[in-house]
Amino acid sequence: MAGAANAPFAAPAAAALPGTGGGLLRVVLALLLVLGAVLAAAWCSRRLRGLSGGHSAGSLEVLTQVTLGSRERAVLLRVGTRRLLVGVAAGSVRTLHVLDDAQESAIDPSPPAAAGADARPSFKALLLRSLGK
Repeated sequence: MAGAANAPFAAPAAAALPGTGGGLLRVVLALLLVLGAVLAAAWCSRRLRGLSGGHSAGSLEVLTQVTLGSRERAVLLRVGTRRLLVGVAAGSVRTLHVLDDAQESAIDPSPPAAAGADARPSFKALLLRSLGK
């Protein structure tokens, strides 16, 4: 059976294993490079968001909101000098009421300096008043 040692399908006597240190180092460096790119992108997006102008006269501000159901809520928004009452449900946003200047002064969420915090009406009361109930 001397011919079996020279058979093409025989296992080699000692297989040389490739060095795992070099491969592991490349994987760690690639991981650090990707992590650095993600952190740099997050930093850039935060910096660019700050350059968008901030609070301008036409900015949108959420004044208050109330939950009406499991996925529904009413939100009072300030857009420039107008106030909008919008209904937000799963997949839809609808304008419920647009408050004009006379109504705007009646439901100002910031109380006057002389009045206490108890004098401010609740959002539920404002919603019911704007719906005429």
